[in-house]
Amino acid sequence: MASKPLVLLFVASLQLGFSQSQSKSMLPGPTGVGEAPKPVLPPETRGDIYMARKMYREAIETFRQGPPKDPVLLNKIGIAFHQLTQLDDAKKSYEQALKIKPDYVEAMNNLGTVYYAKKSHRRAISWYRKALRVAPESPRSSSIYMNLGTAHFARKEYDKASEAYRTAMRLDPEVFERHGSFGVMLEERTVDERARYHVFLARMYAKDGRSDLALQYLRKAFEEGFKEKKKIQEEPDFAALRELPEFKELMAMEQRVL
Repeated sequence: MASKPLVLLFVASLQLGFSQSQSKSMLPGPTGVGEAPKPVLPPETRGDIYMARKMYREAIETFRQGPPKDPVLLNKIGIAFHQLTQLDDAKKSYEQALKIKPDYVEAMNNLGTVYYAKKSHRRAISWYRKALRVAPESPRSSSIYMNLGTAHFARKEYDKASEAYRTAMRLDPEVFERHGSFGVMLEERTVDERARYHVFLARMYAKDGRSDLALQYLRKAFEEGFKEKKKIQEEPDFAALRELPEFKELMAMEQRVL
């Protein structure tokens, strides 16, 4: 059974743009005496509000009140099922969206995330690559390249992972920070794998000259028990960090007892 994700960063964002207060005020409700009736919102908008409030089952029911063959609504229904970790239902909705709109990049990406969550990394990679063939250099593709890199990392294909991550960073230098703590991927990994992953990211940021983020991810790795400090000190990729006080402080940190 798939674990419940902390953050579904791999699923294409809905870009809801609703705050909690907005979502409460915009949902249909009783009006007071003398008040003008609230406008009736279309199913997609009401469903988006439920999504913003994390009321995923209500969102699914509401999206289904819209046109049954609308690929956007089918994709959003898939996302709601995905949030409920009902992966088979999510997969079915994404596939229905793609049957209607075969070049739907977001649905391709999201189908890849289902296969990733099912640990079918090869199939996930296939779907990410299909999406990137449609939109190879679009700003929205940064997240798909990140997903592609993550799937390669899971297969221990580190060179391919690095290449995909670098492309993601070229398209959006803040792509990793924008997506928080890599919810699905990090939750499914052991402490040792998370530590090694953070070293991997630290190495990329160090090579890119972004010392603050390199140090941040090194600290996370050491806090998770990464023990190969000597290797870090000797790696050419971290040469620019060696004279920084923060780097010396990290090297002096006591190892975490696991």
